[in-house]
Amino acid sequence: MFLNKTAFVVGYTGVVGKELTKLLLKKRIFEKVVLIGRRQIDLGVDNSTCAPYEQIQVDFDKIEEYKSAFHGSSVGFCCLGSKYVGVTKENFYKVDHDYILNVARIAKESGCEQFHLVTSNGANKNSFLYGLKVKGITEEDVTNLTFRRLLIYRPGQILSKREEFRLGERIALIVLKPIVWLFPTLLTVPVDLVAKSMIVNLWNEIKNENGVEIIDNKTIH
Repeated sequence: MFLNKTAFVVGYTGVVGKELTKLLLKKRIFEKVVLIGRRQIDLGVDNSTCAPYEQIQVDFDKIEEYKSAFHGSSVGFCCLGSKYVGVTKENFYKVDHDYILNVARIAKESGCEQFHLVTSNGANKNSFLYGLKVKGITEEDVTNLTFRRLLIYRPGQILSKREEFRLGERIALIVLKPIVWLFPTLLTVPVDLVAKSMIVNLWNEIKNENGVEIIDNKTIH
């Protein structure tokens, strides 16, 4: 179904993006994977056995100048986002709304039919929490672009093996540990499950007439 198609991943240097990229390349689901981000990194994959890929370095403030990076991709994965803690409201909105919406718009204009977007558990445009409110607004604006198929993932606190955990994340995980043990699908999710969910949903049939599906934390599990 996808062996002769190209996919792009935006935000592939982040926690979810890295895991998703490794799976996409290892499983050789697409003919080619285009990796779009602020910088290029060592992916830690065997180039002789993984799917062909290309890393394209872009300036998201000038994303209009990089439209060619999206040409030919029928599927897009957007794992772009920032942590609200320690970031000004202006910068948070720019990354988690403007950057994402601009990427989605250009992708749609370039022929992308299936768009996968990672936001957050609790995303709601009416939320009194600024971070969740912005993510909810972003979801709505991307939905209004009317992709043939749009899948929105709302993971809880993402658990990963990365060494560079922020102090706030470490504290949160310690506090949440009893809840995680009692209710493993309620507030947290391992990063590999988020990535696997995005891949599994490639083949699932469209469930809603408008092509939009929201995958909450429990469904990701």
